[in-house]
Amino acid sequence: MQIEFHGLQFQASHITCNLWTPWRASALEHRLFNEIKQIDGVTLETGPDELRVQLTSVAAWKQAQHNMTRLLKGWQEEATTFGKERRVYRWLFEGDTDEHGYDHASDVACLWIYLRAGIERGDLDDGEPVEWIDFSGFGLRLWPVDERTKSGTGGKVGLG
Repeated sequence: MQIEFHGLQFQASHITCNLWTPWRASALEHRLFNEIKQIDGVTLETGPDELRVQLTSVAAWKQAQHNMTRLLKGWQEEATTFGKERRVYRWLFEGDTDEHGYDHASDVACLWIYLRAGIERGDLDDGEPVEWIDFSGFGLRLWPVDERTKSGTGGKVGLG
């Protein structure tokens, strides 16, 4: 499926949304995951230390992206009502691969998307936020398309 992520175009067989160690994840990570898991047509998988949601259609991805953006904009606006605080967020892209198309764990190489937030307290004219927080409990995984079959790579999708 051809997806768009804030102006960037990607080809993915499907997208997995992960919530790792839910008992340690922040409230914002839980809220983001809950926005995605309630979309019609998604598959929720549970494991002992993580939750996953599989997005297999462009329509589900668009709804997930809309829900995440709406939630993050609301999170930013919460700070302005409580005083002198500014919140920003950035999406970080990560991937690693060897020459054969596998990552460090011998799994099919994928593109990962993580969330980073910046919080500025005090003088808002300083420029960059003072505190950056990497949300390591929530992530999106874009699975590659197998060009030979024009389908998913057959990589590990389910928990197990």
